[in-house]
Amino acid sequence: MTDPTDISARREAWRYKGGDRPHFAVAPGPGQESVWDYPRPPAYEPDPRGVSVSLDDHPVARSDHAIRVKETGSPPAFYLPPEAMESRWLRPSSQRTFCEWKGEAEYFDVVTPTAVAEAAVWRYPVPLPGAESIAGWYSLYPEQLTCYVGDEPVKAQSGRYYGGWVTDELVGPWKGEAGTGHW
Repeated sequence: MTDPTDISARREAWRYKGGDRPHFAVAPGPGQESVWDYPRPPAYEPDPRGVSVSLDDHPVARSDHAIRVKETGSPPAFYLPPEAMESRWLRPSSQRTFCEWKGEAEYFDVVTPTAVAEAAVWRYPVPLPGAESIAGWYSLYPEQLTCYVGDEPVKAQSGRYYGGWVTDELVGPWKGEAGTGHW
């Protein structure tokens, strides 16, 4: 477990925390959301739209019951319940990361008969307080997998670390581009 003092320092390091949209943020139009209106700590919101994920035409996940994790300056990551996953394609990875809001993430490779996507799926088995709604739920990198929300293909958020799902309803700019650290 990470030192609580370190967690507090990480949380305080962020310059923007929702509430006041910065001058460089794009103002949302009708039916759009600004990633700068999302809070920090993140909001965990149910999303009833269908979500499907595949790798090289092999289904990896499908659900009509997702949670969108909305955090300042980043496109939402979609989290899917364990039963949505095709577990036969998941292989545990040694990769781990730590989020000051969610805790330690464990990763999985997606291995199908025709393709491998390393560390393309993650979950928080024991999240920090405040993130309990996604305990054991899976999120997936659209950078490595083919992801859809409804009929809309998802674009990947820039920057390998970030797993945001970019859809047409979002306006930014968002984290991941050069020079955006600790926005």
